[in-house]
This record gives sequence, C-alpha cells and structure tokens, in this order.
Amino acid sequence: MTLNRLAIVVAFLAGVFMLVQYFVVSDLMNSLYRTLLDYYQIIFAMTMVVGGITLLRHHLLKLTRFDRNSIYSGATVIAILFMVVSAMIFGTGTQSPYHWAFHNIQAPMQATTFSLLAFFVASAAYRGFRVRTKPAAVLAVVALLLLLGRSTFGEMISEQIPQLAGWVLNNPSVAAKRGILVGIGLGSVATALRVILGVERSYL
Repeated sequence: MTLNRLAIVVAFLAGVFMLVQYFVVSDLMNSLYRTLLDYYQIIFAMTMVVGGITLLRHHLLKLTRFDRNSIYSGATVIAILFMVVSAMIFGTGTQSPYHWAFHNIQAPMQATTFSLLAFFVASAAYRGFRVRTKPAAVLAVVALLLLLGRSTFGEMISEQIPQLAGWVLNNPSVAAKRGILVGIGLGSVATALRVILGVERSYL
C-alpha cells in the first residue's frame, strides 16, 4: 500500500469515527475520542515546529540575497531565535526575557496591526457605501442608522434611533447571520464528506 492510499484510509477511518462517536454515547467511544484529541494536540505541536523551521529557512535564504527587504528577514530571524532560545534557557515565567518580549514587543505590535485594520475597514466601507444602485442606497442608509444608533449622537437626535438600530441588529442582521452560518455548515459537511470518501485529496 502506497503512502497516499494509506493517508486516504486513515482519513476515512478517522472521519467515520468522529461522525459515529457524535451519535453513539459509550465509555469506549469517549475514551477513543479523548485519545484521538491527544494525538491531535501532538500533531498540531509538530506542525508548529515544522512551520517555524520552514519560516526560519525561508528568511535565512532571503538574507543571503541581500536585497532591500533583507532587514525585515533579519529582524524575523532574530525574533524567532530569541523567543525560542530564551524560552528554553530561562523558561516562560513572569520574570523571564520571553515574558518581557511577549508583553512589551509582540503584544504592542499586534495591537498596532489590529488598530490599522480599522482604517482599512473605514476605507472599504467608504468605497462600498457609494450610492450607485438601490441595494447600495439601502446599505448606506442602514449603515448610517447603525452608526447613529450606536453612538451618543443618535440619542441626541431622537430616542427612536437607538431603538431602531437595536431592532435592525436583533432581527434582519441576525437572520442574515444565521443564513450565512447555515451555508457555512452545509459547506463544511460537504467538504468533510469529500475528504472522507477520498474525492478531495488536496491534503496529500
């Protein structure tokens, strides 16, 4: 049996078991399920290691080219090595260099990145709310209503605006979200069945 065929058989057995254990309640099923979850954690940890090594190799290769972006690759390599080595030598306690770097370098950079997303969202909203068609006009009106209803300006204009905004969020918006979630669920089931039956083999 080739490795590809073995991987397909393993995926089929694992998929069928995860499907069956959801409907069959027994101590054996629960024990096997917990064991598979333990193996999943091990595989996940190993993929993180492989991903880290691949990222390190990629940026080391970029450093050898000495282009204008090499400084970013150098910073990435230094950051990876520092976090790994400091965690292995000093641990990850509150007084360790790893903990200091995480809370004083990585966390602020993450906050900066997410704060920049607000400007991209505002720019995308501006482009999307340009009224050119009737659906775009409805979208713009609802967006303006929600912006006013979720701020203090709406209460200053009228007490009905926050209530109307709350109704939009709790009724049409929830209905749309549920429709999207149903579609995602059906898509997930279809994809899982394709993997279990061996039709989808991109993971190979």
